[in-house]
Amino acid sequence: MLFNSLTFFIFFLFVLIIYYGLLPKKQNIVLLCASYIFYAWWDWRFLSLILISTAVDYFCGAAIARHSESKKRKMYLWISIAANLSILGFFKYFNFFIDSLTVLFEGFGLRFPMATMRIIL
Repeated sequence: MLFNSLTFFIFFLFVLIIYYGLLPKKQNIVLLCASYIFYAWWDWRFLSLILISTAVDYFCGAAIARHSESKKRKMYLWISIAANLSILGFFKYFNFFIDSLTVLFEGFGLRFPMATMRIIL
């Protein structure tokens, strides 16, 4: 689903109507579910990534709210940041490292066919 498509426009209107028809406490759930649907529309196989990211951020956020000690709060913040950057870094740089290793091995006369991920980020 692209932002400039008719499908997105209909989806957006549908979500907007539901969003404003609910109580404020339920509105966040609608936005979260709509985000999952929008993300899964592109490729449902990667929905687990956003679910994992959401779960890590939720539990880290709850831990930050639960603790009053600054060191523990910062630790949970950094766990959340590290988890999200790890997901991003893996998918952004995996092909680069595989291609670089392939070239390096070929420089030594070794051939290791390594598959890269062809993912649009």
